[in-house]
Amino acid sequence: MLSALFRELRPYQWLKNVVVFAALVFAQQLAAVEQLMRSLGAFAVLCAASSAMYVLNDIMDVEQDRAHPAKCKRPLASGALGIPAALATMAALVLASLVGAFLLRPQFFVATLVYMILILLYSVLLKNIMIVDVMTVALGFVIRAMAGAIVLDVVFSNWLVVCTLFLALFLSVGKRRHEISLMAEEAVNHRRVLQHYTVEFLDTLIMITAAASLLTYTIYTCSPEVTMRLGTDKLYLSIPFVVYGLFRYLHLVHHRRGGGDPSQALIKDGPLAVTVLLWGVTCVAVLYEGTIR
Repeated sequence: MLSALFRELRPYQWLKNVVVFAALVFAQQLAAVEQLMRSLGAFAVLCAASSAMYVLNDIMDVEQDRAHPAKCKRPLASGALGIPAALATMAALVLASLVGAFLLRPQFFVATLVYMILILLYSVLLKNIMIVDVMTVALGFVIRAMAGAIVLDVVFSNWLVVCTLFLALFLSVGKRRHEISLMAEEAVNHRRVLQHYTVEFLDTLIMITAAASLLTYTIYTCSPEVTMRLGTDKLYLSIPFVVYGLFRYLHLVHHRRGGGDPSQALIKDGPLAVTVLLWGVTCVAVLYEGTIR
């Protein structure tokens, strides 16, 4: 049961909460121990909050998940974990995350609460509304990224917020395409909103969001305001990794029937994982060049 409970928390999905460290890195406070501890605390809080929301979503979607070729193996859908135990775990995680968020910073508590309310609305209603469903998922990423800045009390560039939004939309739309291509006519039985989507329409959205992600990130790295605030005009050196990462993910979506789960793609696809790592190393090297010297 403990094994099933741990799997129900989807620990591999905690990778998505790494976005909370973006504010720490881009605010050039990676070497500030107190701020680093705050970011680590925020990461732990968001992991607990997101796991609670995953449990809630699985409770509400247990019947639909049983019709999915992969999700039917989840603890609740397979029967390995009972709903009472899942409900108790969810309640404990919600309480722990909210108390932890408040102790870190009251404003961060508000951001965490807003995130959980958004995901609750998604699970109850918004996941059934075309386009709004993927936008809600993307906003969840944006809130987590902004929460990382809020807990540190630092400014988070508007361009970086917009870039996070488009990148999250890109990943969310790719997930919808994967679901349709994997399950074909059975897709509607798993997720009702998929009846409103087609592969062609989703491919168009993928191209738009991929282009928007690249454009907004390029503007961010080359913006005079950002250059002045960061004290470097070399952040554009990270753009090639963003280009390759987007193209690689498109390859996974179109030619390897991937894109169903960005976290799994990052773990299992070597070239994509290396690209993200090199992007992170490049950003840190550029932003902390003076400190390294």
